[in-house]
Amino acid sequence: MSLSIGIVGLPNVGKSTLFNALTKKGVPAENYPFCTIDPSVGIVPVPDERLTKLSEISKSNKTIPAVVEFVDIAGLVKGASEGEGLGNKFLSHIREVDAIIEVVRIFEDDSIVHVAGKLDPIFDIEVINMELKLANINKPTLYVLNTSEIYKSSPDAFAQDFLLRNVNHSQKHISEDFRAKLPGPYIEVDPIFGTGLDKLIVASYDLLNLITFFTTGEDESRAWTTIRGATAPLAGRSIHTDFRDKFIRAEVVAYEKLIEAGSFAKARERGWVRTEGKDYIVKDGDVIEFLI
Repeated sequence: MSLSIGIVGLPNVGKSTLFNALTKKGVPAENYPFCTIDPSVGIVPVPDERLTKLSEISKSNKTIPAVVEFVDIAGLVKGASEGEGLGNKFLSHIREVDAIIEVVRIFEDDSIVHVAGKLDPIFDIEVINMELKLANINKPTLYVLNTSEIYKSSPDAFAQDFLLRNVNHSQKHISEDFRAKLPGPYIEVDPIFGTGLDKLIVASYDLLNLITFFTTGEDESRAWTTIRGATAPLAGRSIHTDFRDKFIRAEVVAYEKLIEAGSFAKARERGWVRTEGKDYIVKDGDVIEFLI
């Protein structure tokens, strides 16, 4: 199933930098508002050690992870809901995604222009949320606190690269008072140094209320995505519509039991493989064989 998360925020808070770090896809990340006009889209694998282990015990030829689609949306400004700063166009992009990552800049750097002229993260959040509210957009939101201390550009590219790789940069101390003012769940991320990205991907996956189930065999081991609470036929639709429309039954084993057994056949011998019908609610970590 294809579900997407839009990366939003004020201009120059690090949205495109975060997108680049997540997707390793080169989109512009320049130091001026509205550099990004058309949204860029990147498909990012969800880190999951369970899939790696399943692939190992099945000696699979291919290993295919679950994915999250991230959409880099241009910066919003106050008045966006009334068309300010191409706001109508950018808000239309937000309407098309299933959830929102709201990037909040919490670092000081005089070389990075702030659209409001000063750094005030809570005010920035309020601006974005008000514009979304005025535009009648209410979607699940995860706040990403950009902690980066961005180094000023050096004319010497080698020197700049050395700074990025070797200088010990300090993260802003985030007070409990600031945390308490955040209107929702948050993740601290440094997109320049790549810290917190795996946690962000997993948290984004959870934000969409998704779970993972697996199929495994010699050809491939694969992580599949379905909505939490989905029945077996509905989950099977992620693989092919036939698994929903022609569903007969599913053979299911919990991931932990399959790993303990060492193979699907041995798990079956131990009675750990269950036969489930149309009403079975798929659980995160289930390893399933669908029968149609």
